[in-house]
Amino acid sequence: MQLPENALDMVQHEQEYALTKQLSATVNALLPALERFTAFDSPERTARERTSWTAQLEESLPQVGQGSQAVIEQLRDVVIPHGLRAGHPGFSGWIATMPTTLPAAAHLVSAISGPLCVAVQSYNLLEELASNWLRELVGLPPHFRGVFTSGGSVANLIGIGAARQYAYEKRGIDPAREGVVALPQPRIYTSDQVHHVTYRAAAVLGLGRTSVVTLPATHDFHIDVAMLRARIEEDEAQGCTPVAVVANAGTINTGTIDPLPELIQLCQEKDIWLHVDGAYGLLGVLDPRVAPLYGDLSSCGSLVVDPHKWLATSMGCGAVYVRDKKLLERAFTLMPAVYMEDAQPIYMSDTELTSQYDDLGYEFQNYGVEHSLPSRGVEVWAVLKEIGVEGVRSRICRHNSYARHLAERILAAPHLELAAPVVLSTCCYRYVPNELAGRTDAEAVTTLNQLNRIILGRVRARGRVMPSATNLGQMFVLRGCFINPRMTLAEVDAHAEEVEQCGAEVWSELSPQ
Repeated sequence: MQLPENALDMVQHEQEYALTKQLSATVNALLPALERFTAFDSPERTARERTSWTAQLEESLPQVGQGSQAVIEQLRDVVIPHGLRAGHPGFSGWIATMPTTLPAAAHLVSAISGPLCVAVQSYNLLEELASNWLRELVGLPPHFRGVFTSGGSVANLIGIGAARQYAYEKRGIDPAREGVVALPQPRIYTSDQVHHVTYRAAAVLGLGRTSVVTLPATHDFHIDVAMLRARIEEDEAQGCTPVAVVANAGTINTGTIDPLPELIQLCQEKDIWLHVDGAYGLLGVLDPRVAPLYGDLSSCGSLVVDPHKWLATSMGCGAVYVRDKKLLERAFTLMPAVYMEDAQPIYMSDTELTSQYDDLGYEFQNYGVEHSLPSRGVEVWAVLKEIGVEGVRSRICRHNSYARHLAERILAAPHLELAAPVVLSTCCYRYVPNELAGRTDAEAVTTLNQLNRIILGRVRARGRVMPSATNLGQMFVLRGCFINPRMTLAEVDAHAEEVEQCGAEVWSELSPQ
């Protein structure tokens, strides 16, 4: 018998409504698999088993739903066990890690009870509070406006967007309103160690990738201030418009910090916006051993820091701070919308609200490029409330010490070579057999690069440690970046041990008998 249309709709509604229930049962069904995954007590086989689990996941779009139990079983048995083991204590490959427990829990609860960071609610308040706490943590004064973003890419875009606004407004132009065509030959200055998202930011902001002037770094991998000054003055003489200097506070390659005190002085003298990409290394200011390298951060125009790096929140949590709130708002403000401002009830300041929807709360959408904002600040709040300033400082100092410890091991090892100075928690090195020690000819360079590429693959396959690699000039080098809260000194020592052992094995296979 065919059901009446309204009865059929009722059945469908009941089925839909059922999908919103059973939260505890669903989470509890998955927790044991997550606990097993985070134990990291078995070798990684995800790559070797790729064909098997890929075949179980790849299927045609279901025309008829298979039900919640089928989804739970596949998450539990296939998806979770073959996830990315970036939280393994031996993982030092990227400047990224797995969240610690409380940020992960905060991420879950915010997805359900704080899905939008707007209106009168606890997550909206925590977004503002966490932004203020993070600002205070890195030593910025209260007039800096902070906003959480999806990561360093968007955070850098916002900071450079503020720089664009500043450079144009000095010339009587509002680029956010009028466009960017009126500014002659804009220039953004940085070193060749800059993160490549800077070029994309320049492209998106209408300045163009070619506006980024990339200066060769010094032998210590930071920007040459004298060369920068000369290039700025040369460009100004030719009618170019300096928009910003982009400085690194912890480069991706080596963890180097640009000479910020000198750059601050130069930018103040030239009235050029100084943007600091500290997505990785801005929190390094908490380590007294390197704090003097940062100078007076309150003199910078904008700064970026990623909580999903050293604070170990879940991925997708960056932050940017800009010294001029009003300028930032002019750069990114939304035009009024009838369904927003005009549709809100008008309350006097002393009127008691009767609904959480009658006030927008702290408003963040006018300070960046995202409108429908998730609640990111709750994770930062959770970390800082859990371990406090001293807990963060201890983590930073411990990880920086790990890199120094590894450097000492490398310098003492007969076949390991330190490839760059250690500043923060990044250490670059390579394996060099006796036969190639001291050689810089093309044949030796090629052989060493090939050798270390093979060593990297073999070390990773063994599974004790998982470093990454980079190129420094002509050298292919291994790179360990220590930001993982689960890592111990044993895993740091394992970097040297594994590379020495695998290096000896590979060289014996490659070298002439």
